This record gives sequence, C-alpha cells and structure tokens, in this order.
Amino acid sequence: MPSIVESDERWLYRVGGVSAIVLGLGYLAIFPLFAKVGAPPATGEGWLNYLAGKTAVWWAILGLSVFTDFLFVPVALSLYAALKHVSRSAMLLATAFMGLFVVLDLAVTWTNYAALLTLSALHSAASTEAQRASYVSAANYASAILASRVEVFYAIVDLSLGILTVSFVMLKAKGAFGRATAYVGLATGISGLVSITGFFPAILTNALLATAWLFLVGYRLIRLARH
Repeated sequence: MPSIVESDERWLYRVGGVSAIVLGLGYLAIFPLFAKVGAPPATGEGWLNYLAGKTAVWWAILGLSVFTDFLFVPVALSLYAALKHVSRSAMLLATAFMGLFVVLDLAVTWTNYAALLTLSALHSAASTEAQRASYVSAANYASAILASRVEVFYAIVDLSLGILTVSFVMLKAKGAFGRATAYVGLATGISGLVSITGFFPAILTNALLATAWLFLVGYRLIRLARH
C-alpha cells in the first residue's frame, strides 16, 4: 500500500508540475495579446465599438485564460499533496481559495467577456436601431459586472490569499520547495492584494511574479516526482 500511495503522489506531482509550467507559458502568451488590444472601456456601448476588429485576439485571450484556469486545479491538488504533512489545515484553506478563484473566474469573469464578444458580433450584424439598442443594453450589464469592484476583489483576492497561504507553508517545509519559491510566492500574494487598488505597477508586478512563481513551483514539483 505505501508504494502505491507513493506512486500516486509522484504521478500527481508530475501532472501538477507540468500544469504549473504550462500555466506560466500560457500567461507569457497572454501578455502580448493584452498589449495588442489595449485597455478596454468601461461601458457596454464602448465595449461594442472597441471590439471591432479585435474579436479574434480577444477570443484567443479568453480561450487561453479559461485553459489556464483549469490548470490551477492539478497545481492546487499537487501542492496540497506535497505540503499537507507540514500543515494540513493551512493547505486545505489554500486549496479552497484557489478552487474558489477558478470557479468564480470561469462562472463570472470569462463568461461575461464571452457575452461581450458575442454581443459585439450581433451588434455589427444588426440591421435596425432597435436591435442595436437591445445589444447595447445587454452589453451594459456584462460590462457593469466586469467593472464592479466586487468582481475585481474576488478575482484577485482569492488567488492571492491562496498563494500567500501556500508560500507560508513552504517556508516551514524545510527546503522541499526552496526559500526562493516561498519568497516569490509571498511577494506575489502581497502584490496581488495591493493591485486591488487598481495601481497599474502593482498589477503588472503581480502578473510577472505570479508567472515566475508558477515556473518555480512547476520545477520543484517535477523534482519531487523524480525522488
């Protein structure tokens, strides 16, 4: 039985490690796409006008973002398996934070982005003012959700708290993940909480640190799988 459990955990470490690295690569691919389309507006009508000629890039952003969200599941589970012996309760909390981020990001954030992209195509094809007005009204609802401080709060805070909690546990793990991984994770979580203010340097710093942390976590998990 111990050998079976050990084999299962190694398999989970390997899957989690590869997922973390692919997740980091996905983030690197998304950065230039966001730079290409520029900052979006805050109103529904503004979104519909802004998306003209940019829907292909935004669909690529949406697809990559949904894909990377799913990859957080094996990453979170593998981190729990690797660190539960240090603090089971803390790792359960961290896994819950990451899981909540994935669920809410998929159910609210990217669902509303998909709605705006679909409405943009319908708005462009509309033949009457009444149709256009109805699409603008629907777009106003989706854009209002995306602009809401509550949406921004949960989208950032859940993941930031998850990474912070994991990183604190890593510091107690005595070298299993390396102090560099833990410190980058702490910086990622703190910068994520600061970015709630909308301060752009904090948002950019958080994105870069999160990417670096994922690569470090992926490398460490793959090393654990080989031991």
